Amino acid sequence: MLAEVLLAGFGGQGILSTGMLLAYAAMAEGLNVAWIPSYGPEMRGGTANCGVTIADGPISSPLVVEPDTLIAMNQPSLDKFAPAVKPGGLIIYNASLINRPPRREDVRVLAVQANEIAERLGNVKVACNVMLGAYLAISGVTSLQRAVEALPKVLPPHRHNLIAVNEEALAAGARLVEAAAGGKAGDVSRGSS
Repeated sequence: MLAEVLLAGFGGQGILSTGMLLAYAAMAEGLNVAWIPSYGPEMRGGTANCGVTIADGPISSPLVVEPDTLIAMNQPSLDKFAPAVKPGGLIIYNASLINRPPRREDVRVLAVQANEIAERLGNVKVACNVMLGAYLAISGVTSLQRAVEALPKVLPPHRHNLIAVNEEALAAGARLVEAAAGGKAGDVSRGSS
């Protein structure tokens, strides 16, 4: 098993901590993990992305150049990284902030109203974990429970009061995918127009 995930957005959206959460959850499953952050000099408001490689064997390169999954939180990130996704891969994009969906026909696409869902939960800053919950439900690379258990490791102690809302965000993303699989809501489609 090899999963190469690229999470991208702007600083302050929680991109790096969500990537770290995925990495910790996979480590708890006994998998090998690499997490490589990248961000612009502006930090908050600038560009931010991270690559997470998860494997059941040795990882030959920690760099995620051709991801099999892209989680894009804003339009510039989608525009920049969507072309790099491997054919047959997956693009999950934040439809709250992205008004031009990917036009690729050779990948699966899932639109998630992540900001709206996070706002309903009471904290827009958990939007990235809504996206992660959707990814975990689709990929099965690790369980949602492992991600929940990793929250105290990723969030600093002074942010542990946000564990519950982050747990709710992960579950909301997973429910969205489960509903789509049951034909009750959106669809993880091939391509997009």
